[in-house]
Amino acid sequence: MSSLSAGLVIAHLGKGIAVEVDDRIILCQALRKLDTVVVGDRVLISLSSPDQGRVEQLLDRRSVLQRPKRGDQIRPVAANIDTIFVVFAAEPDCDFLLLDQYLAICENCNIDAALVFNKIDLGCSDAIEQELQNYLAVGYGLYRVSANKNIGIQDLQNVLSTQTSMFAGQSGVGKSSLTNALLPDKSLKVNSVSETTRHGRHTTTAATLYHLPKGGDLIDSPGVAIFGLAGLSEAQLAWGYREFHPFISKCRFNDCRHLNDKDCAVRVAAENGLIPASRYQRFLKLREKMPPGNRN
Repeated sequence: MSSLSAGLVIAHLGKGIAVEVDDRIILCQALRKLDTVVVGDRVLISLSSPDQGRVEQLLDRRSVLQRPKRGDQIRPVAANIDTIFVVFAAEPDCDFLLLDQYLAICENCNIDAALVFNKIDLGCSDAIEQELQNYLAVGYGLYRVSANKNIGIQDLQNVLSTQTSMFAGQSGVGKSSLTNALLPDKSLKVNSVSETTRHGRHTTTAATLYHLPKGGDLIDSPGVAIFGLAGLSEAQLAWGYREFHPFISKCRFNDCRHLNDKDCAVRVAAENGLIPASRYQRFLKLREKMPPGNRN
């Protein structure tokens, strides 16, 4: 076998995989025996021609984001993400249950999480502000921005410049507007990848990795609006709530559901105001949404 080159997976193009090697883009197929290769993966490839090759080896991942597929199975969608920035806005109404779901997944995937409050030019209700204080209290970063008014974008650029990031959030919160504000030549980049690999436009699916002009990488995944709870156990869901951490070990039973269990320290902490009641109630709702096989 010829010598192998190290590369970064930046997109899927039809059945091909676009791998960046130095400053070149190589269109590759993957060995069948390999696990699913996703955007963000570091790989070793062999070259069959100057612009075509084969993925021979998948290098170790520091993190992997998964989403549900048919049944209760899960599949990877992106790898080696440092931080997922959960985008929300006052309009449409903020879905804090979905926000908590994203955060719980991140807490269990070795991926940091931060919040991006977009459309701040539209104002903020006292109820939303109170919820935001609960997230700040347990250490989540919060960036207040307006993609349309160019407010706070530079601060967001600065934090994105040192890492590999991804935006997540409900439909309509402005993820695409944020991406376009950070990547003004995004369409040129998409076309460049397609032309280099001799694929037509609009063939990228699922996710694409972009190098940001000010540094850092952004994985844009418009088709992945929700990554679900299928891969989490009930205990992992509880661990996904940072304010539960000091109390979980104080529960009487190791398999405590934090529901009506006897001597549940988490429930008592919520009753006594040591855990925000709204966050605890959303934990209970997410627990009910979990596949029955994942619950105790």
